Amino acid sequence: MPASLLYGVEVLINGLMAGVLYALVALGFVLIYKASGIFNYAQGVMALFAAMTLSGIMEGDIPFSHLINAMFGTQLHSFGWNVPAIAAILLTVVVMALLAWLVQRLVFRHLVGQEPIILFMATIGLAYFLEGIGDLMWGSEIRTLDLALPQGASLAIENATAVLGGDDFYGFFIDKLDVVATMVAAILVAALIAFSQYTKYGRAMRAVADDHQAALSVGISLNFIWVLVWTLAGIVALVAGIMWGAKSGVQFSLSLIALKALPVLMLGGFTSIPGAIVGGLIIGMGEQLFEYTIGGPFLGGATENWFAYMLALVVLIFRPQGLFGERIIERV
Repeated sequence: MPASLLYGVEVLINGLMAGVLYALVALGFVLIYKASGIFNYAQGVMALFAAMTLSGIMEGDIPFSHLINAMFGTQLHSFGWNVPAIAAILLTVVVMALLAWLVQRLVFRHLVGQEPIILFMATIGLAYFLEGIGDLMWGSEIRTLDLALPQGASLAIENATAVLGGDDFYGFFIDKLDVVATMVAAILVAALIAFSQYTKYGRAMRAVADDHQAALSVGISLNFIWVLVWTLAGIVALVAGIMWGAKSGVQFSLSLIALKALPVLMLGGFTSIPGAIVGGLIIGMGEQLFEYTIGGPFLGGATENWFAYMLALVVLIFRPQGLFGERIIERV
């Protein structure tokens, strides 16, 4: 088999796994938008906040230590212990659930019935608030996440695939962390689908997504469902933050991954969990293949920065609701 074709297959596989990471972020947007009609601009910052909180808990850091030291002249930084990864993840889930309750209680409970643009502006404010509170709690330095996740190229895959080509091909370069992220994303999506289809609260979420007033009429609490949805979105943000943080470090640029999720949502539709997954895979695969075949040889490279938006724009021209979104016909 020609080496150029094998390298193309390698690019395709890596693109698909990068798309899984994009889809993880997009899932949080879909969950909140389906149940409440709110486009949550803060989802990327939630991933950053969750990753910072997890890292801070694992390292035993004292929250708000910088603020405490500045106010009282102390030198507090750490409790002096390290928390095991599993316990730290569970504590971070509790923090994200508490955050969901506070967001619903203090912000969105007072905005019920407002125009969508007002709710969207509220999520922009929430994004900047979380970024600021995360800085105050844990500091602004780059953090690492040591969760013992495998990283680096998989030598087993590289050696097994080296025989496919000749002397010009050395095997597929596949990052082990991307493989783990793909498996985790598959488990998470399966769990979310099973939860929404086969549990009482999952069916209540779907009812709220279909019709708020009808859900209220059969005794479903909108406040509880919205807290539940924001909690699930926080857990998804935590998983995305773990994968992206382990890959590139926990830093404030992590919040920008929400921007890459936008074309995924445009492509897959804002109301479809399968659409978020398929949209992420298409974006990840498309940008890598475009860079390999056209961007690098003919356009000077760096096409990953804009290819996803151009692809989403083309799809929106012909199908505004996305590939999996529901077609809505309004009588004028």
